[in-house]
Amino acid sequence: MSLSGKSRRRASHTAGQLQQRRVQFDWSQTPLHWLPQQPFTSHFINEINLLLPAGEFWFCKLYNQALPLVQDAKLREDVQGFIRQEAMHARAHDGAIAEYLGAHGVETESYIRRVSWLFEVALADAPFGRKVPRIAQRQWLVFRLGLIAAIEHMTCVLGKYALDNKRWDELGADPVLLDLIRWHGAEEVEHRSVAFDLYRHLGGSYPTRYYLMTITFPVVFGLWVAGAAHLMRQDPLLAGKRPSALRPWIWLEWQRQSKTGLLPSLPWLFKEELRYLNPWYHPENEASTEQALAYLDNSPAARKMAA
Repeated sequence: MSLSGKSRRRASHTAGQLQQRRVQFDWSQTPLHWLPQQPFTSHFINEINLLLPAGEFWFCKLYNQALPLVQDAKLREDVQGFIRQEAMHARAHDGAIAEYLGAHGVETESYIRRVSWLFEVALADAPFGRKVPRIAQRQWLVFRLGLIAAIEHMTCVLGKYALDNKRWDELGADPVLLDLIRWHGAEEVEHRSVAFDLYRHLGGSYPTRYYLMTITFPVVFGLWVAGAAHLMRQDPLLAGKRPSALRPWIWLEWQRQSKTGLLPSLPWLFKEELRYLNPWYHPENEASTEQALAYLDNSPAARKMAA
């Protein structure tokens, strides 16, 4: 895409200024099964604490590399706000690992090492230790920014799901864990356009966006199920099922739980992801910034730090 073509397109679709909301969570009273009588769903959602920090710190690293290439002032401001929010997300989930899961005796390091390998080795600046030729370095950066844009569509979808889901409240979900999920989900909705805008601003194309989603969707959800299985194998209530991403039980149970409104179903998620493949797709048409901000204004963890 030519520079003149880029200049005719609005670079930023994020209203207002993204702010980093400092949060503080007290995990001392949160039970391992934060959703009462629902060990499967509790572990399935708890897995985000394991999966997200390594990825979000990787996002920040790449976005800091991309910043000098951004020619639009508003988009540069958006990217800086995105970095600050993602860094806070990663720190909050790291805290949940250490202060919540660790306090319950859950082993997380072996799974986190596998996830970290993906970002620190396979998707590193020098993938698998091989230096990228100078002529291809920008393309390698934009390729990885395209992966982030695809992931951010998923996080927007899941963020909206978390804000809309009232079933967890009806079952008496732990308010601290629920606030972590919804605070994070609301900010994903709030900054939903940044990754896509940056990817297009630096030359990301529709055909590349198409195949990046076909890569990203199965990898992300495969990692999610593998991490959930890792947690479930440590729970005496579920260990007998021998949870594994390679065995059908966990996938079938996921679908069964989704019918009760506790989890989004895999077919529903697949349908939601298909919109990303529409040539006219843009994240600003997904979810509601007003709904996200309404929650963020009342998040207990954010209000505690703002007081």
